[in-house]
Amino acid sequence: MYRPYSSSLADSRPFADVQSVIRGLSQDFVTAFNTGNYDQVASLFSEDGVFMAPNHDPAYGPKSVERLVRQLSDQGYEELRLETVRVDHSNDMAMEIGRFSVAIRQLDGTTVADRGKYLKVWRRLGAWLIVADCWNSNLTLPQDLARSA
Repeated sequence: MYRPYSSSLADSRPFADVQSVIRGLSQDFVTAFNTGNYDQVASLFSEDGVFMAPNHDPAYGPKSVERLVRQLSDQGYEELRLETVRVDHSNDMAMEIGRFSVAIRQLDGTTVADRGKYLKVWRRLGAWLIVADCWNSNLTLPQDLARSA
């Protein structure tokens, strides 16, 4: 009679592998963004993947994601940093929760530091690809925006 091998190491290894793959892909996202390789950022998204950046319409699909990421760069976003806090997965789906920081270059040459949190949903479609990415700031809204919200 066959009995499954039950070892905590055997059970935890697939989780650790998925977690390290997702963490590595998130750092690939950062490197591609910070070096201006927006097509590489977009290649991390599935064909129906969505990128939801604050104060922008959602971008669906790699081409649209590439345009939005390029637009963010043109608006002064630079020096992106991501810190993965948690990765949970089941079969071919994974959820990543983390923190970000980014510098936003202003027209007058000054830089505003922004920080916040993000949520990414990944699906293994041969390779792990982003199917949804949403992030928002922890900074307080300026008074004029806070009144209208």
